[in-house]
Amino acid sequence: MLGPRVWSSVRQGLSRGLSRSVGGRAPGEGRKVDIAGIYPPLSTPFTATSEVDYGKLEENLQKLGAFPFKGFVVQGSNGEFPFLTSSERLEVVSRVRQAMPKDKLLVAGSGCESTQATVEMTVSMAQAGADVAMVLTPCYYRGRMSSAALIHHYTKVADLSPVPVVLYNVPANTGLDLPVDAVVTLSQHPNIIGIKDSGGDVTRIGLMIHKTRRQDFQVLAGSAGFLLASYAVGAVGGICALANVLGAQVCQLERLCLTGQWEDAQKLQLRLIEPNTAVTRRFGIPGLKKAMDWLGYYGGPCRAPLQDLSPEEEEELRLDFTNNGWL
Repeated sequence: MLGPRVWSSVRQGLSRGLSRSVGGRAPGEGRKVDIAGIYPPLSTPFTATSEVDYGKLEENLQKLGAFPFKGFVVQGSNGEFPFLTSSERLEVVSRVRQAMPKDKLLVAGSGCESTQATVEMTVSMAQAGADVAMVLTPCYYRGRMSSAALIHHYTKVADLSPVPVVLYNVPANTGLDLPVDAVVTLSQHPNIIGIKDSGGDVTRIGLMIHKTRRQDFQVLAGSAGFLLASYAVGAVGGICALANVLGAQVCQLERLCLTGQWEDAQKLQLRLIEPNTAVTRRFGIPGLKKAMDWLGYYGGPCRAPLQDLSPEEEEELRLDFTNNGWL
């Protein structure tokens, strides 16, 4: 943590307008940032000695830049951010900002367990080049993370963030579902522009869209496995791990949904379900990185304590891709 002096300077810096803001506007001013589209949540490459491999990160970005993504997400769950130091987290944001196309949005996961640490990380990531902050629910004391506690947390972060905030709900990792009533309340904050929901409950996604329909609030699906269903109930895009390896296909699914070609969209969606499950819930980041190695990117090792796939798991992963025509 950076300490009380830096915490105090956050407020001073914001009041002087020194912190970076999207479009040169202060939080909450004018039209909110349009986040509609597809984003790959970038993995963090490591060397054989477990150092962040910034060269491989930039190589992956150059290849991913060929697809019509709205932008890129760093320090999401696929970025192994809990295993990175604070300085590494900020350096990744800076390197990606420098390497990515200038017309793309950079969404940075700035969530920490305390409100104070989250504000400090959010401000630092904005200064490093992030356009939008994606803030994970604090969860270590999940038993006390009531709607009131979470509303207080996100309100304070959004009040002090120099860039727009996207809520991040991933109950599989946190053991905590951000309550819909809290989302509805937070959607009214002028600097909270949307949510990434990775829970996979399309009924919940639809309810959030329905209850926030009077707000300028945007909902992103958190996985390619339910992307079509999310578009059908009004989502505006997705942050999808599968886009790291099947970027063209995920973008094609977006296009088919947006142009109302639902029959073709359904056929494509069905072929994406098994590989998507394989690189998320089933085999996680080790599975995603192995698939990246197969499909022309650098996946490489994970940082401990995550372990590589066993030979048996690797074969199962391969089948999930080959059986659907992707390998």
